[in-house]
Amino acid sequence: MGSVGALHAGTSGFSYPSWKGGFYPAGAKPADFLRLYAERLPSVELNTTGYRLPPREYFERWAAETPEEFTFAVKLQPWMVGKEAPSALGIRLGPVRVVVQAKNDGKLLDGLIGNATPMLALDLRHESWDGVDVAPAVRINDWDADAPFRYLRFREPPYSDDQLRALAERIAPLVTTDVDVFAYFRHEDEPTAPTYALRLIELVSSLAQPGAS
Repeated sequence: MGSVGALHAGTSGFSYPSWKGGFYPAGAKPADFLRLYAERLPSVELNTTGYRLPPREYFERWAAETPEEFTFAVKLQPWMVGKEAPSALGIRLGPVRVVVQAKNDGKLLDGLIGNATPMLALDLRHESWDGVDVAPAVRINDWDADAPFRYLRFREPPYSDDQLRALAERIAPLVTTDVDVFAYFRHEDEPTAPTYALRLIELVSSLAQPGAS
């Protein structure tokens, strides 16, 4: 496992055959991708769940294929929040990321907060949400949220080592004060995303050591 403190770094998705011969062994079978992924990274963002919610059996299988300390960030649409299937992940269920395209009607937020897991991350796409207090949920990429976790999505590769170090310098003070940081890099055909995630973990681990400058 590549976890350090409360940093849960990974990629958006894991089931990519083009990563074979790079992040996965050349002969790896798709059925083994998640197990192999979880041997090297501590978390993954599930995006396909936001298009069609899989049955409970899928979540049970994903949980069985990963260590107890592994975490899944699950993408959902607002109408999916509160559905029972993702709970099959048990202790591996991390944040629920809800994509909200609709305008703020003064009611939607209360409904989401009332039905979601304790870690609710909002991907708010309509300008009517600007300036709205969403606590105890957090907004995606809100570094300064007043909450015990952050949800960061890095969507503009490539990332140089200097850029990754700059991100690590912002994350390290959070994880050393018991803030959970969930950080995910966008999938590309080449296995750059897991490489970035592994490097970010390495850098934050170094910076979070006692006495590190």
